[in-house]
Amino acid sequence: MQGTKLKKWGMVAGEGNAHLDEIMAEREDGFWLYDLKVETVLDGRTPVCRHIEGESFSVEGEALVFDKCQRVSMYALAAVLPLLPAKQRDTHPNDWMSTDAEVACADPHCGGRFLITRTAKRWFSHSETTGLPETRSTPYWQKEEAE
Repeated sequence: MQGTKLKKWGMVAGEGNAHLDEIMAEREDGFWLYDLKVETVLDGRTPVCRHIEGESFSVEGEALVFDKCQRVSMYALAAVLPLLPAKQRDTHPNDWMSTDAEVACADPHCGGRFLITRTAKRWFSHSETTGLPETRSTPYWQKEEAE
């Protein structure tokens, strides 16, 4: 993805850093995940659940990040949550996870949709994200809090 910001280092993959993906992929201890923006869209449809056009939240690694006082219906959220980890990963360009971006609310009578957009791309170390005792190091989120 050209122009994707790498938040951990503040670098941009793609233009100007063509070998960055290759360099990071060669490291055996890690993997890439996309950050996501999940935005409510109605496009003239009538919602049943609490869907406010334009409200959104972000997914950064494993964290759901909401703006202050942001609210999302837990029933509507239940429809989108299972898809987020798959949407964070690189997929084949013809895979529906790469091409389809809108997810309908779980209520069949609700017009609310979530538009999922891949934004930044983050590198995660396996040793910082695993629970396996023999390969575990300090969790990534504890390192971020210390910085």
